[in-house]
Amino acid sequence: MPRHIVIDVRRLGDFGIGTYIRNLVQALARHDKESRYTLVTLPKHSEELAGLGPKFRTAEYSRPDTDVLQNAAFPFFLRGLHPDLVHIPLNSVPYWLQRPYVVTIHDMSSLLYPARGDVRGAMHQERYRRGAARAERIIAVSHSTRRDIESFMRIPTERIRTIYSAPDPVFAQEPDTSQDQQILQRYSIQPPFILYAGTIRPQKNVPRLVEAFAVIRSELENHPLFGQLKLVIIGDELSRYPAVRRAVVATRVEPFVRFLGFVPLNTLKVFYRAATIFAFPSLHEGFGLAPLEAMACGTPVVASDVPALVEAVGDAAELVTPDNLFDVARGLRSVLLDENRRRELSQIGRTRAQRFDWDDTARSVLDVYREITS
Repeated sequence: MPRHIVIDVRRLGDFGIGTYIRNLVQALARHDKESRYTLVTLPKHSEELAGLGPKFRTAEYSRPDTDVLQNAAFPFFLRGLHPDLVHIPLNSVPYWLQRPYVVTIHDMSSLLYPARGDVRGAMHQERYRRGAARAERIIAVSHSTRRDIESFMRIPTERIRTIYSAPDPVFAQEPDTSQDQQILQRYSIQPPFILYAGTIRPQKNVPRLVEAFAVIRSELENHPLFGQLKLVIIGDELSRYPAVRRAVVATRVEPFVRFLGFVPLNTLKVFYRAATIFAFPSLHEGFGLAPLEAMACGTPVVASDVPALVEAVGDAAELVTPDNLFDVARGLRSVLLDENRRRELSQIGRTRAQRFDWDDTARSVLDVYREITS
């Protein structure tokens, strides 16, 4: 009998984690000829998961993993699928989940930057810790995240495996730029602009990016190339994070900052290619997927010098101290005004992004599955 692996893929549509789920299951389909898989999905994602092959099937479950009631009901749903192993590919393990299971931990932000300070937030943190403690194996997406897991949750080293993620291959494909101008016009945006893409949670440090942008905008107001420089922010619904809007108003750069919310993958690729700089001054990361996506598109990157980002981007980005406004501004300014530096970062960034590959990720994840089920 082939081993039966069940993977929770309900976050397929999310920023970041969706990239992980989509590319992991596609790579597993290419490399695992001996297991059978059930992908537990929200009904709206079933069509996207078709075509993975005869060893893959979907099981629809209508409650998202953010639903409180699912923590009680979901384990019973999974038990009815009779898995040999369950993979929860994000930091959200429901109570009473049967073992064995493996969980992927992408970062420690839920513990370091809790979104809520009430009872529900405390329950989430407890579930986070309990889920990791009971896991047969934990996949950490970087050595930095692995060290955080060991330090904050006291998980034994032998139960943690470091397996890197990778940019979506779509970003490294030979670009068809015929529609780029039309897409930018649809959003009423023209270069030059600095781009940020990702969630807008507090640890992402977007207000500091806005403040640094305001500093260099005032300096470059009469610059022949960058006098109309803009900041484009792609990510969460802005209303959930009023600190970002307050920073824009306080620094008086409203006419030069655009918030686009989430955009489709192919649209995001256009913005990466068109950006003069991709800026990512995060205070805490588990890996650094967005900077690598930008690098795969040939976009120069300015990123914070936190351990996980340094591990991901190496020397292929301009590094800044994220809690120092003037150092963030320095990094943006130095790359923006130095064409040779931009060209250099573009070239070495592409090379750096190529070091991360989903086929390598899938083979390593498969080794974990075999280790547990053998």
